[in-house]
Amino acid sequence: MTMDAVHRIYISGASGGLGRALALHHARPGVALWLWGRNPERLDALAEACRAAGAEACVRALPLDDTARAIAALEHEDAAARFDLAYLVAGQGDTRSPGATSEDPMIVARLIRINLEAPAAMATVLARRMGARGGGRIVLIGSAAAFHALPFATAYAASKAGLARFADALRIAARPLGVAVTLASPGFIDTPAGRRIPGGKPMVLTPEEAARRIAHAASRRQAHLVTPRAFALLRLFDRALPRPWRDRLLRALAPPG
Repeated sequence: MTMDAVHRIYISGASGGLGRALALHHARPGVALWLWGRNPERLDALAEACRAAGAEACVRALPLDDTARAIAALEHEDAAARFDLAYLVAGQGDTRSPGATSEDPMIVARLIRINLEAPAAMATVLARRMGARGGGRIVLIGSAAAFHALPFATAYAASKAGLARFADALRIAARPLGVAVTLASPGFIDTPAGRRIPGGKPMVLTPEEAARRIAHAASRRQAHLVTPRAFALLRLFDRALPRPWRDRLLRALAPPG
């Protein structure tokens, strides 16, 4: 079985909890997976698990701090692999340090680069290349936090809000080319990275359940998945509240410390 004869799936952030779950969800005979992430040991272990399930797997340890390098690597790999489906999962979260009046400016810059600049640029590369060969699917992983102006996580909320608007615009632009763009906006997911964020986590999903829901939305070429559904209602509630009430509520949600 050759790589160009199978269903070809690209996943960034594969060494994290959700990326790993997406890879294992798709791992089966007839599927080839390209797994990117920051942690080479976790990538190698994931690749072995995917191969044990019958899939082919290639790994690349590459952080997305350098967008130009990531674009060049993606261009190179897609030229050889011709991805059918791409999950842009890699991202980073952060909240204001206890006692601080604002977030670290360098962390703000890093989060916007990793959560918005890199996935937007990479999705643009994929949409152009997929469109040239007649179609494909791109899934961008946003967050329910994009719906709310979180004063204790300004960079994270802003970067995910920007990604949401980008995904919607790219979806409209890419559709005539046969390329479907799906934005997934999950709430809390029980991953190691998610557990490091302080505060309560209502309606938390397992990585496996989140992956199942996201993969199903991608298969249906759904424009936007908000999961759990209650977060869609919270989005409407946020919009309906008078601004002073909303501001007071959002300040009250800040983690203790």
